[in-house]
Amino acid sequence: MNRDRVMLLIDADNVSIDVIEQAVAWVHKHYGGPHVRRAYCTAESAVRHQAQFKRLSIRPMVNLAAGKNSTDIALAVDAVDLATTERPDVVVIASSDSDFAPLVARLREKGCRVVGVGQDGKTGDETIAAYDDYEVLSHSARRTVGTAAEGTPAKAVPAKAAATQGRVAGRKAVTRKTTRAAPPPAPELPDKVRAILQALPALAAGDKVELRVAAERLREAGLLSRSGSSTKLFAPHAEWFELLPPKAPNHVRWRAP
Repeated sequence: MNRDRVMLLIDADNVSIDVIEQAVAWVHKHYGGPHVRRAYCTAESAVRHQAQFKRLSIRPMVNLAAGKNSTDIALAVDAVDLATTERPDVVVIASSDSDFAPLVARLREKGCRVVGVGQDGKTGDETIAAYDDYEVLSHSARRTVGTAAEGTPAKAVPAKAAATQGRVAGRKAVTRKTTRAAPPPAPELPDKVRAILQALPALAAGDKVELRVAAERLREAGLLSRSGSSTKLFAPHAEWFELLPPKAPNHVRWRAP
């Protein structure tokens, strides 16, 4: 039985909720479960994912400070403090952000084995190289018809039953047919846009991607030259891609039709 003390610190503004769920399962499988489970996020994320956090016994650490990297800084400060007080053997950081490299080095100096867990399509080689070990997990977009309560999936109604749902009048069943309008046709994607999505599947899944990570993937796919700018590549396709924040963009997001 593994007796290592394990901390799981999650950059919940950087990885999707299903990757967080996979990360908890991965830590359970390899280390027997984390002793500390904290997710660093905005208040909006904490409310949106409260059901999952409660089910996974994750403590949300809400960051109310404004400004770039404020959540990352909160995680880093907490990590060093916890490494001193809790003395973990292993620290698992769930994030695809390469900015945690100095934190990884500091935790290693404190005698911790530092393992990273990141999201496929958002994790660059420089991020993986900083850790003692690294696991890349794939994001899988899940669609929900509706919810009966927070975090509780509603029961789906079979299409046939919905189309011919009947009511009983006396002993006769009266069948009511419903006519559904055909959905509008999906817009045709330009070849360049389609190629970008193939190189960056995380965009199609609805995630924001760091521009520097996007540039690496686009160069690997031959869509961007070594000295080319990813910002200039996305700019002509503003109908499909949104650069964030607008004035000084460092992320890109897919504008789903």
